This record gives sequence, C-alpha cells and structure tokens, in this order.
Amino acid sequence: MSHALVAAGKSIKSVAAGKSEKEGNRGRKVSGGMGEKQGGNFFIPGFMFSGISAGIKEGEERDLALFYSVTPATAAGVFTTNRVKAAPVLVDRMRMRKGRCQAIIANSGNANACTGERGMRDARAMADATAEALGIPGELVLVSSTGVIGKPLPIDKIVSRVPSLIGNLSSHALSDAVEAIMTTDTFPKVKMEKCSMGDREIRICGVAKGAGMIMPRMATMLCFVMTDAAIERACLQKALSDAIEVTFNRITVDGDTSTNDTVLVLANGMAKNRVISLNSADYSPFRDLLISVLLELAKMVVKDGEGATKFIEVRVEGARSEADARKVASSVANSNLVKTAFFGEDANWGRIAAAIGRSGVPINPNTFDILLNHVPVTVGGMGTNEALQGEADQVIKGNTITVTIRLHQGNAHTSMYTCDLSIDYVKVNAHYRS
Repeated sequence: MSHALVAAGKSIKSVAAGKSEKEGNRGRKVSGGMGEKQGGNFFIPGFMFSGISAGIKEGEERDLALFYSVTPATAAGVFTTNRVKAAPVLVDRMRMRKGRCQAIIANSGNANACTGERGMRDARAMADATAEALGIPGELVLVSSTGVIGKPLPIDKIVSRVPSLIGNLSSHALSDAVEAIMTTDTFPKVKMEKCSMGDREIRICGVAKGAGMIMPRMATMLCFVMTDAAIERACLQKALSDAIEVTFNRITVDGDTSTNDTVLVLANGMAKNRVISLNSADYSPFRDLLISVLLELAKMVVKDGEGATKFIEVRVEGARSEADARKVASSVANSNLVKTAFFGEDANWGRIAAAIGRSGVPINPNTFDILLNHVPVTVGGMGTNEALQGEADQVIKGNTITVTIRLHQGNAHTSMYTCDLSIDYVKVNAHYRS
C-alpha cells in the first residue's frame, strides 16, 4: 500500500472487502443540455477514483483524473484509427500488449497530440509518476489526454499534483474523476449495469467524455469501463471489439475522428465469478451487458453534441446487406444539409432522399420509403399528401426523432445515431482555443 493512501486514511483492504458499487471547454454544468444528471455515487468493488485541479485549464476546474484498481486487472483497449495519433495513444498501445492494467491517469484541457518526442516523454512521465506514487510497476499504468491539439503538456504541474490526486482516491469519487475528463461536455456521462452469473453478481460501469470531433472509426473520445468480472483477456478484447462495432461505431456528431480516441476496459475479477471464456455460457450475457453500457454512453455523447438540440436515430431497413444499410445510414447521418434542416425544424425529406442516393449503394429510386417517427413522408420515392407532411412538420419539432428508411431490397438493417447541426456548433468550434 502506498504511503499516500495510508496518509489519506483510505485502506485498500477496506475497499476490496466492500463487495456487498475535443477536446476545449464550453461552460459546462453538472446537468443540462439534452441529458440527465449523471456521475452519481457509483460503486464497483475494488475500484477507486479521484479528480482534482492541476492547473491545466484556467480557473479551478478539475482537469486531472485517476481510475485505480486495488489489484492488477485484465485489460482490453481500442484506439483511434486516425493516422495522426496522440502520444498517450501510442504509449498505451505499447503498454497494452500484456493485457494488464491497474491505473489510468487522464487529463483534460490538453490533448498532448502533435507534440513530437516531448509529448511521448510527457505521457510516459505522467504514467511513471503515478506508478511510483502508487507503488506499482510502471507498465500497469495507462495514460489518456483530451483537449487542444499541438500544445505541450504542462507536465511539471501534472507531476506535482499526482500525490494529491492519489491522496483523494475514494471508492465513491467517480463523479470527481468524470468531471475531470470533461471538455466541451455539458453533462457527465456515466452508466452502470448489473447481472447475475451463477451465484455471483457482476457490475459493469462505464464513463465517457465527448461532444465534438465525433465520427468514430473504432471507438470515440475517451471511455473507461470498470468491471469486477473475472474474464480471460482474449475474451474481454473480443467482447469490447464486438461491442464497439454496434455502439461507438454507430454514432456521429460532426464527421470528425479524433487523434485521441480511446476505450479501455479493466476487469479486476473481484466478483469471484467463474472465469468467463469465449466458450463459456457466460460470454454472451457479459458481452450483451457491455453493449448495453456502451450504447447508452454512445447515445449520451450524441445528445451532448456541441450545440445539439435534437437526438436523431437514422434506421435503415430492407437493405441487401448490413454494409449497404450502414452506408445509407452514414450518408444521411453525416449530411450537413439534413442536420441543418432538423435544426431549422424543416421536414425537408428531399435532403434525406439526396443523401440516400449518393451513399454509393445501388438503391431503386422508385421503391424507397422515408418515415419521420411513424409518419411516412415518402413512399415509393415520392412525397406523400399534405396531411402527412403536416404531421411530419410537428414530429420534427420534437427533440427525439427517428428517421426510418425502407429500401425494400432485402432483410438487413442497422441504425446510426446523430444530432442536428446548430448555430452554436459553429460558435463553439470557431473559438475553441480561446
């Protein structure tokens, strides 16, 4: 046990025994925007959290977080496919090779991206200072950053605050850690699920940050998931990869993929369940629970899209293949003309039809239908009557809308989640660095 933890009066043994829970800043608040208040007093056996101010951002906002397991955990991760990768991503990919982790230190306010060899040294320094203070091997600490690209980290400030960060560790401080990773987010994003496996209960708790620069091609923003399940490393990695594909890879806010996108899962095994393997009956329930947590977090990211006023599901049905369905959904969900029409509350289905047609999928222009919620605005590629158009005008005034596109070409289907594009999105990003 580290001296810092002893001094803080927070016994690791007591926590282990308690098994009986873009990167800028846009005037966030604890709750608001389109989401509910999150980040409450969640408890996951064997995990502790901390979030403090290290002076990376202006003022006294929390900007340095720690997610800590009292025992080394099985780890899995997925990272950005952007060819321009931040230093923390490069460091973590190296350290993840053994599939073990005990702590994640993360900062907001600075992405540590496009910072060259100094950025690599700073990322390693963050992790190594944490490892030394915790008294654990350096390779068991991962690091994440989010914020403005191209500025060196104020590494001296961060390292000097690591003892305080560790001294504030608590099994009931998840909300502090979540607040410390927020940038342009307007509300914390936290989700926890539980399920029974045999005579044991397991918990999966995920936290995320993200509101802009969202168009994942693997994962998105920063997301950290903690579970007390006992699970094989290969099994955990497959469950995560499968879950990412139907959650974070199905959302878009603005069509941009970040340099820092990271999703990490730590499983410390403290539930004492039978170890989950790919061939065990418990694999599917675990994967489905993970999907449930990540999908809710992904939807929160969209609801908190910078300047967003509407949450939109684009559902494509009757495609020849899931790949075709996804191409059509992506074309519509990423269309600026579609997104601005929703912001202006203009049920302009012609923009949706145009996005379908340019998706690259060989659709029949005389057979597709478009519905807004349950109101058909297009049948057989042509507009419906004035009464239905009037109903659609009312639908689009709501803040949660489903666009259903029926291609009548097969049985494949998929959904993507997006938001409208508002004037505030431009304002937020026009002055991001200031």
